[in-house]
Amino acid sequence: MTQRTTTTATVTSLARGSISGRFRPCDDCTCSPGLLSRQGRRASLFLRQIESSRRKTHSHNRNSIAGIDNASIYSSDSLCQSNKEVNTSQRLHALRSEMEKHDIACYIVPSEDEHQSEYVAAIDQRRSFISGFSGSAGIACITRDLLNFNTGHHEGKSVLSTDGRYFNQALQELDFNWSLLRQGVDQTTWQEWCIKECQEMSEGLGNKEVKIGVDPKLFSYHQIVQIQKLINDKLAGFNANVSLVPIKDNLIDAIWNEFEVVPEREKNELLMLHYEYHGEEFQSKRDRLMKSLKEKYATSDNAKHTFVVVALDEICWLLNLRGSDIEYNPVFNAYLLMNDDGETILFCDNPTNEEIKFFFSDNAIIVKPYNEIWEFLNVYTNELESQSNDSEQSHSIFLPDTSSWQIVRSVENIPYKIIHSPIDFFKSVKNDIELGNAHRAQVKDALSIIQYFSWLEQQLVEKEALIDEYKAGEKLVEIRKTQKHYMGNSFETISSTGANAAIIHYAPPKDNCSMIDPSKIYLCDTGSQFLEGTTDITRTLHFTKPTQEQIDNYTSVLKGNLAIERLVIPEGTTGYSIDAIARQFLWERGLDYRHGTGHGIGSFLNVHEGPIGIGFKPHLANFPLQVGNIISNEPGYYKDGEYGIRIENDMAVKRAEGLQFGDRKFLRFENITLVPYCKRLINVKMLTTQEITQINSYHSRIWNTLVQSIQPQSITFKWLKEEVKPLRE
Repeated sequence: MTQRTTTTATVTSLARGSISGRFRPCDDCTCSPGLLSRQGRRASLFLRQIESSRRKTHSHNRNSIAGIDNASIYSSDSLCQSNKEVNTSQRLHALRSEMEKHDIACYIVPSEDEHQSEYVAAIDQRRSFISGFSGSAGIACITRDLLNFNTGHHEGKSVLSTDGRYFNQALQELDFNWSLLRQGVDQTTWQEWCIKECQEMSEGLGNKEVKIGVDPKLFSYHQIVQIQKLINDKLAGFNANVSLVPIKDNLIDAIWNEFEVVPEREKNELLMLHYEYHGEEFQSKRDRLMKSLKEKYATSDNAKHTFVVVALDEICWLLNLRGSDIEYNPVFNAYLLMNDDGETILFCDNPTNEEIKFFFSDNAIIVKPYNEIWEFLNVYTNELESQSNDSEQSHSIFLPDTSSWQIVRSVENIPYKIIHSPIDFFKSVKNDIELGNAHRAQVKDALSIIQYFSWLEQQLVEKEALIDEYKAGEKLVEIRKTQKHYMGNSFETISSTGANAAIIHYAPPKDNCSMIDPSKIYLCDTGSQFLEGTTDITRTLHFTKPTQEQIDNYTSVLKGNLAIERLVIPEGTTGYSIDAIARQFLWERGLDYRHGTGHGIGSFLNVHEGPIGIGFKPHLANFPLQVGNIISNEPGYYKDGEYGIRIENDMAVKRAEGLQFGDRKFLRFENITLVPYCKRLINVKMLTTQEITQINSYHSRIWNTLVQSIQPQSITFKWLKEEVKPLRE
């Protein structure tokens, strides 16, 4: 295929999603709403049942229904109303039967795939299958009660642990079989819960060994070490025997096809990214990597080293390739191995065009099937062990700290060292070409979002049209498709009205979402993938007259956003150190938000990119911000059941020229997003003169950058002109 054909295929795959059109309805539809959402279809059976119930109720009690219908023309039934009509009982029973075969009392089902990806392909969404919870972060723990001696009756408990972004969503999607453990709120962690449950069973059985089982490919070795240490600490002094064991065959995979057609693993054609989009060729990146490993970790001058690359976005960055195996994420399933001898081995099943085949040949990259990584590691490490015994030359394998337990188990017979992957740092620092492209991507997305907001306001207010959340998001995609090099969204658009905006990671269902109510807050968190770069932008709007509370809370969020943007920080400062600056104005009012303030953003890669971030997670204290980073700035506030507010810009970290204290230089932030704030929601009396000047300067920059690309007679032109008018004190 030609380059153009490859690009078109990638665009199509990214835009349509990776799992559409492959599922049949479940027999008797035992899926929960979360599962139906995950499969790219909705509970049409539930909706028919709801509609049938409406008709029956309407015929019996017209006055009652009339009262409900008149409450708001924008209200709609929520899928969560159907949660009690379905359950995961059969799935859990089947899983516990498998647990019995493997003699385990507790089985842990994570969200991640074997590369520790945050967002995963449909075939890797095992936690969603077993629990019904469709959020991107969380972990399911299921026990089998060993103290229940009734033959054939598999009983036990099941919990889902997730963070503050998903509390509301989890409560809606989990059925009666599940309890929710709220990370950072509930005193018990999921690890402690598993250990406690198994401890009680072990004690009840007279100190019998009780096993916690995990798929060793889905847990990082670091996680395993932590869990094992916690088991030892918690059981010290108790008459209990609890062990953590690897289960080679995934138990969810063993039962999945009893309930659904199991998704196929995507193997879409790869895309070659050219120099004008990445700015550094593969060999240069490879040389930098191997030099970094040798300088930091070499034990002797003649030591040999091998590095295994696990993270999918790191492989894509290093090879200047992109894929579409995971929806919204331009990555492909692969492992990569490199050594000092010049060998580069890619384990990958994806088809390639002639240009990529030439690239592999020209750079001596050997391609092997994806699943051969395990046999290869066994053979490779045995050969290295034999060579080390026959000579004085040492050979070490470096493994990233995201490596699975299974990878570590595969190389245990030779010296290995677990490190934080240097590639994680390299790709987070954008070169001049990537930064220039990031600016171009922001202009394209700003034009699309401004056109969308102007259209939406006209439809809702002037034309009094009924537009639901999902169709609104689809309109934004339609507008984005007119931009050159648009490769799809960078995540599922959060298009949310009223109370739905209080659900931090809300995604509107296609068939049964709410109508956008112009008398309520509307939150839109959305992003694009362009060849030039990745965007992530949130704006909170009101189309009519907001309440004073909403105005004041929006302004408090905005003040935090502006404060982060104005910061000048010394080199070596981390995002952990500055998170409180965004929250201070909310804290003054006794308010807060349950998510981080910022995350790294890839360059036509994952929208959430490590290792940097702005937040309260301790690991962020280990990774200082650097010139060339692109990071989001997104404080918020959420009032459950009423509304949500979030304002998100993407910022580039730059040198603060002319500032230096001793040998220490300083950094500043550049807001590269070009979408105006909502004037209706700003309380100018709460702003300082500095903040007013900052907003007016920003709006002036937006106008000067975008106006030449907008038709003067269009509604977009008129909307933008009104939104960027200067604020007055």
